[in-house]
Amino acid sequence: MTAIDPDQKISVVELPRDCTFDASDFAIIARYWYPIAGSAEVTTAPLSATLLDEPLVVYRAGEQIVVANDICPHRGVPLSAGTGDGQSVACAYHGIRYGAGGACISVPAHPTAKIPARLTLRTYPAVERYGLIWTCLRPDPQHVADPSTAPIPPMPGWDEPGYQQVTCPAFDVAAFAGRQVEGFLDVAHFGFVHVDTFGDPDNAEVPDYSPVTTDSGFEVDYWSTVANYPRGAKIDEPEFKWLRHFEAHLPFTATLVVHFPNGGRLCIMNAASPVSARHTRMFAPIAKNFDIDQPEQDIFDFNSRIFEEDRAIVEIQKPENLPLDPRIEVNIAADRSSVAYRRGLRSLGLTQFFTA
Repeated sequence: MTAIDPDQKISVVELPRDCTFDASDFAIIARYWYPIAGSAEVTTAPLSATLLDEPLVVYRAGEQIVVANDICPHRGVPLSAGTGDGQSVACAYHGIRYGAGGACISVPAHPTAKIPARLTLRTYPAVERYGLIWTCLRPDPQHVADPSTAPIPPMPGWDEPGYQQVTCPAFDVAAFAGRQVEGFLDVAHFGFVHVDTFGDPDNAEVPDYSPVTTDSGFEVDYWSTVANYPRGAKIDEPEFKWLRHFEAHLPFTATLVVHFPNGGRLCIMNAASPVSARHTRMFAPIAKNFDIDQPEQDIFDFNSRIFEEDRAIVEIQKPENLPLDPRIEVNIAADRSSVAYRRGLRSLGLTQFFTA
């Protein structure tokens, strides 16, 4: 679907079918890179994914990852309903096969005929990083020519020696990406939302902190005595000052580095991929330099409990969209990161994402 300027009667921006975003907002956020799948999910079979209401198919063509519109240009059947062999993907309807770059390589009904030039997939650049597949719907031409230059947010600890790196399974949230990211940045909810995992209801006061603007959003150092150990774990440093360093990368990615005693660092990326204005798929690579032989499943299980606690809150917030008008919700001093985040989104030119 293409949005039309009613005054000029010209095409403004091509929108996905049934797009839930305002056209002007879509034009802005579609320029950014988002993860759409875990690397381990993309095997020989074509994988279905959705980004900003655009249905996509992801498949491997040898060493290349292909991301394309999930539709066969022959008769409109989703390619994710087809089959793959690790080199190409075949449509379930007529067996038409597409390989590297989305190019058609076989038409079984006419095996010796010339393949029509238009029988090719609309593809998007793909980058495999932090155990995730990243793409962009409206990329800069430079990043199409060389996807390795894509402005994907940096992940602390991922490429450093002595760190254990894991990528948690994707986590779905029935809420807008901005609400989910704001919850990740929030420091006042630990003692209320995370009481079963690491929060302390008797330690809910939020010490003063000050976000600092960066080229990609903002960063902040938050010091407190709230530990990051699982509830019930033995704590030998009751007076230890915990440093949590947040970095927000607009519009929907943030990282957190928790500084543990004895030089320990736990690094978490919260990459909120907007499936639609009402549905988010959250990806979370994790790197840490302590207890590096911990079974991956234990890491997944503990963090899944934290994600579930957050989801229970985010999914019931009203309005569902993140209000960018500062008059709509009341702020307190503990909300400095939230205020900085919303200010950053406004600075991108965003207005509202959908009407609740």
